Amino acid sequence: MARPLFGNFGRNEWAMLGTHCDNIKLVADTLIAALSRGFKCAYVDSSHHPTDATELGRIAAGANMEFTEHDTYWQRNYNGPFNEKDRLSAFAGCDVVLVNGNHHSALRQIVFIDPKKQESLQRRKDRLTHIDLCILMPGADDLFAFVKDALPNGSNVPTIRFENTGDWIAAMVELCKLTIPCLNGLVLAGGQSTRMGFDKGGIDWHGKPQRDYMLELLSSKCKATYLSCRENVAPAPHPPERTITDTFTGLGPYGALLSAFRTDPNAAWLVVACDLPLLDEPVLDHLVKHRLPRATATAYQSPHDDLPEPLIAIWEPKSYPLLLSYLALGISCPRKVLMNSDAHIILPINPDALTNVNTPEELEKVKAKLAKP
Repeated sequence: MARPLFGNFGRNEWAMLGTHCDNIKLVADTLIAALSRGFKCAYVDSSHHPTDATELGRIAAGANMEFTEHDTYWQRNYNGPFNEKDRLSAFAGCDVVLVNGNHHSALRQIVFIDPKKQESLQRRKDRLTHIDLCILMPGADDLFAFVKDALPNGSNVPTIRFENTGDWIAAMVELCKLTIPCLNGLVLAGGQSTRMGFDKGGIDWHGKPQRDYMLELLSSKCKATYLSCRENVAPAPHPPERTITDTFTGLGPYGALLSAFRTDPNAAWLVVACDLPLLDEPVLDHLVKHRLPRATATAYQSPHDDLPEPLIAIWEPKSYPLLLSYLALGISCPRKVLMNSDAHIILPINPDALTNVNTPEELEKVKAKLAKP
């Protein structure tokens, strides 16, 4: 089973270290304001001052958790250890995690070159494992020797003066764009076609079996494209390395989606059902163009009931733990997951393209539509 790529807090995390905490917080605030338009951001720090017991309310009285609804945000206080599982769960939905590196480490780093804090940074030089950006504070003209030593040979890390705010914002924006997950394609062809009476994936709507037509449609938009099927029913001639067999069995499309994430939990998945004979390239292009990586998924609104359509949608990696958590609660409906998360729902440019065919009667109706000029 492939493992999701996580650091100490999230998939994409940067520790900021080498200067006073006030400077770190100022830069974090500035970056979050710029990045939050396209990415879900989080910030990690430690308190320098002990909290008065009266400020902790019911926690001080012995409660395990206190939840407070404020006018503009919600707050949860915990009483007890916050272990690795708790950390990763808490930040699983975030795209960018900025960390005060004076207190915590992270997989990647933004290093401040501050002559006033050179000795402090040198004590933490073992944390300099993947430097992506250096910021020169007033009085600094070059990187410290031990920082240069931490850079890979031939590394060209952007080095920007602190007062050039727009430049280090732009550098971080570009770094964050590189973290957007690649897009894989998944054609759902594992249904039993009970109502149709024969394999829907084998229907020839466009001069070839529908499953093959869908694979071709997705191949130009995705890094890799796969056929989803039940165990021992993969149709020839599809190669095993381009077939994902359900490992979450008996769950229909929900199990197919989980099986795809189990294969590659770090990619986003463009999922389409094979019973959409009117689906065409412009409709898929529109979906990809309006993909919002900061959301759980990007999906079309169904023209039939105005609910999100989960089987022509882009599911981001952050939806994987969410799907698993819903399954643990006995919920295996992908539409319910979309309805109860921050999915990005868009209107279809061609509502007919979302028409699925499950019965012989529906098949004849769509045949008639396709026969018209």
